[in-house]
Amino acid sequence: MTGHEVTLEWPDGRRDTVTVEPRETVLEAALRDGVRLPYDCRKGTCTACVGRLRSVDGDDADAEPSAESESIDAAAAFDYRRQPEALTERERADGYVLLCIAMAHADCRVAVGPMVRAELGDSPWG
Repeated sequence: MTGHEVTLEWPDGRRDTVTVEPRETVLEAALRDGVRLPYDCRKGTCTACVGRLRSVDGDDADAEPSAESESIDAAAAFDYRRQPEALTERERADGYVLLCIAMAHADCRVAVGPMVRAELGDSPWG
């Protein structure tokens, strides 16, 4: 099985695409490729590494986020190594994903950076 392409989209418009191999997390793939993502616990108990799923398999490749955008459930593109304790079921259904424990099972685009974390708010564990 081959890996999946995950495009990380930053608030300044920069995009970094990493190939996430089977059983590898997005954070591990990013660090391997020299892409600096924020992270802290690496266990899914904080929200330092949070991203928000924007599209799966190239859907809406040119769409910009808006308040009217329909959320994509993170399960559409990611499995987890362990239960993401810092996210509620509603947050996962709204597309939020903890990149330190998330393993991609589809090509996708993910918004990353401090604005995504600000949307989510503080971790219940921090």
